[in-house]
Amino acid sequence: MKKKAVVLSSGGIDSTTAMAIAAQEGFTLFSLSFDYGQRHRCELAAAGRVAVFFNVDKHLVLKIDMGAIGGSALTTDMAVPKEREISDVENDIPVTYVPARNTIFLSYGLAWAEVLAASDIVIGVNAVDYSGYPDCRPAFIQAYQAMANLATKAAVQGHMAVRIHTPLIHMTKAQIIQTGAALGVDYALTHSCYDPSPAGLACGRCDSCVLRRKGFQEAGVPDPTQYSI
Repeated sequence: MKKKAVVLSSGGIDSTTAMAIAAQEGFTLFSLSFDYGQRHRCELAAAGRVAVFFNVDKHLVLKIDMGAIGGSALTTDMAVPKEREISDVENDIPVTYVPARNTIFLSYGLAWAEVLAASDIVIGVNAVDYSGYPDCRPAFIQAYQAMANLATKAAVQGHMAVRIHTPLIHMTKAQIIQTGAALGVDYALTHSCYDPSPAGLACGRCDSCVLRRKGFQEAGVPDPTQYSI
């Protein structure tokens, strides 16, 4: 039987490329997305398109009200930073950081993985071309994996050892895009913008759009994104 993997999917470049790698490695895919009160909720439609593209076994969307907690420009009416320099994007923790988001998302992924008897969880975190988020670092992933193997019945009873896969963690955005393109990923299905127009067009000016544009340019791959400017 093929091994099962729960893949955290935002519908963006990184999680989609991570899913492509998991598919290439022969995993049966279970896609997990979150409707957490994000202003760029249209990313859920992208995650749905990606799930269909990869013919996942199941695509589960969980609703979490992280807007009630606040503390982020992605879940409140706080302004999303625009037109920042690349050096600032790569070396600062911006207000688009959502408190403990990956910890929370991985916890739901861990719970579903235990129910599915899937020992593998895939997350597209990246510690090179990213917006400085602390929950994208290798040290966080290592600590979370250690905790997961102490926290679940399946692991404690020896039925499975949880593995957190981070295939993109040491890649640049350009390398990620080149990897996905080589695996046949259709990046036109994906969405990255933090502050899209009502029609779902990318703003072209937020940190995520800046990194996306830079990645495609450096990868030498045509950018299929529809930008509003």
